[in-house]
Amino acid sequence: MFKKVLMKGIVCLTIMSTSLTTFAASVEGYWRVISDRTSEQSAIIEIKKAGDGTYRGKTVYIYPNLRGGTGSENCTNCPAPYTNKPRLGLEFMTNLIQDPKDPSTYVKGKFIDPTSGKIYSGKMRLSEDGKRLKVRGYIGVSVLGRSAVWIRTDSPTS
Repeated sequence: MFKKVLMKGIVCLTIMSTSLTTFAASVEGYWRVISDRTSEQSAIIEIKKAGDGTYRGKTVYIYPNLRGGTGSENCTNCPAPYTNKPRLGLEFMTNLIQDPKDPSTYVKGKFIDPTSGKIYSGKMRLSEDGKRLKVRGYIGVSVLGRSAVWIRTDSPTS
C-alpha cells in the first residue's frame, strides 16, 4: 500500500514539474538587443501580449553607441503611419502569434527596421531556459533573412 501511494506521489510530482517547466517560460518581458553588425548593445525591447492574442514589441531603451550618439532619433525612412515617429517607444514588432504546434515559437510577425524603414516578415524562438530569444526577419522565405539572439533582462534600462 505504501509503495502504491509513493509511486502515485512520484508520478504526480513528475507531471507537475514537467508542466511547470513547459509553461513557465514566456516571451513576454524585456530583451537586450545585441547588434549582429557591431556586436554592441543597441536597445532594450519590451514584448507584450496584446488584447487580440498577438505579441508586440517596442523599444523602451536605446543604448548610446560607442561613437557617442544613439543613431537616428526618429524613424525617418519608415512607411506611414511610422514615418518620423521617435524610435524610443516605437512598436516595431507586430502580429506575432504563438505556434500551436510549438509553444516556444512565434510566427507570422511583421518587423520594421527603424534604420532602413523596410518591413520584414518575422518569427522568434524562445530557448528552453527562457533566457534567449532567437529573432529572425526575412523577406519572402525564411532562408533569405537575418537572425539575432536577444538576451532576457529584468530591467527596462541598461
